Amino acid sequence: MTGRKDRKNGMIKTEAETEMDTEREMDINTRESSAFSRETGIAQVNGVSLHYVAEGAGRPVILVHGNGGSHEVFEPLIRQLAASGYRVYAPDSRGHGANEPLAEYHYDDMAEDMYQFIREMGLEKPAFYGFSDGGIIGLLLGISHPEVLGILAISGTNLTPEGIISSFISENTALNAASPDPLVTLMLAEPSIDPEDLKKITIPVLVTAGEHDLILLSETEKISASLPDAEMKIVEGEDHGSYIEGSEIIGGLLIDFLRRRWQK
Repeated sequence: MTGRKDRKNGMIKTEAETEMDTEREMDINTRESSAFSRETGIAQVNGVSLHYVAEGAGRPVILVHGNGGSHEVFEPLIRQLAASGYRVYAPDSRGHGANEPLAEYHYDDMAEDMYQFIREMGLEKPAFYGFSDGGIIGLLLGISHPEVLGILAISGTNLTPEGIISSFISENTALNAASPDPLVTLMLAEPSIDPEDLKKITIPVLVTAGEHDLILLSETEKISASLPDAEMKIVEGEDHGSYIEGSEIIGGLLIDFLRRRWQK
């Protein structure tokens, strides 16, 4: 039986399970389209096209997914944020989702994509939430363009590949040697973020991870300790993506953080 790897989620999904996921996503999309007006678009940034969805009205919040994913992992979160009075922008990262696949990827390019996306959308000091690779992109964006964001939240994020549990790295190194995948190559080789550079990010940052995350607890603690104004939350009983993908847990954490710490 064939399947597909959900990168950084530590599981293989069969075709039947994938079809069930698709049916659930279609059901969510149908329900949400009746509650909120959703816009779709394509932004031309940094030499690539980024498909995105936008929903709600209010202060802008950008959501960026993880490796191999798309904006669809954020369906419950988009609904929660829109209902709470925020304007949500959820792009598919370069080469992901509805975008054309690429032969090579680098996190620095993805961070620059998001900087240009913010400028293209005309957003002033938006909030940025990144899950997994999206969190890496958020940190790099905050380092390279510290003036652009108003507040930042990241989940399941690593500074280097050594911040991921060794069994995950070993498994994906073997799989990638047998069948190379540029997205797997990306997460095996990058990022390389110096904790000292995190001091450039002076805005409030929420740092979360699951109790059973693929990211080492010591890595999450290092990120939080290196940021000048960070709050850390370890979500009990959860893994890398279980409290984010198809869950309302992250929405509760993020909305609370935005309400408390996002200055007007």
